[in-house]
Amino acid sequence: MTKKRAVSPAGPAPATQRILEVAEQLVQTRGFNGFSYADVAAELGITKAALHYHFAGKAELGEALMARYSSRFEEALAELDRHHLDAADKVDGYADIYTDVLRHRRMCLCGMLAAEYDTLPTSMQREVVAFFEMNEVWLSQTLEEGRNEGTLAFAGPPIGVARTIMSSLEGAMLVARPFDDIARFERVVDQLTSGLKTRPEDAGGSGRPGSVRVPS
Repeated sequence: MTKKRAVSPAGPAPATQRILEVAEQLVQTRGFNGFSYADVAAELGITKAALHYHFAGKAELGEALMARYSSRFEEALAELDRHHLDAADKVDGYADIYTDVLRHRRMCLCGMLAAEYDTLPTSMQREVVAFFEMNEVWLSQTLEEGRNEGTLAFAGPPIGVARTIMSSLEGAMLVARPFDDIARFERVVDQLTSGLKTRPEDAGGSGRPGSVRVPS
């Protein structure tokens, strides 16, 4: 991953936090090119000049959004590592992160940005790639762990399966969105994960762990 920006131990100031929360919601529903500083200012009841005080430009705001989102996503993966007993449960938990985002009528932040990749500033492009690479590494390690412990079975190197899982989840979110049907997404998830599992009780999507949420 790219080097994270310095953040004070106490986290962003309250005003900065509110700006990031509003901007994140706008990106996850409209895309990065679908909102302006005027939209954020109107939502918060402040002036555009006040926004520029916290973030000099939209690129700086975008970088801060991605650093925040990636950090929370990475923490959600660490939470899965801490609390789930085997790799099959962790794969289910990983899919549940995406389900929870869609349940709140949003899209994965970096998935939305990937769709706009060619129009993003170079610094943001690097962060998008770093986010997906972080996911690939975690999934690859989890898949290898599952194969070693006997809870997952698949052909070929884990990195290829990891990329298939992540790409399928991102794509399934996009396709489910216009139908406004989370069950459509969940059926894709069950088909995607059940083929990996060696435990009969999990093959049909039962026994899923509680979701680990990326806060929004």
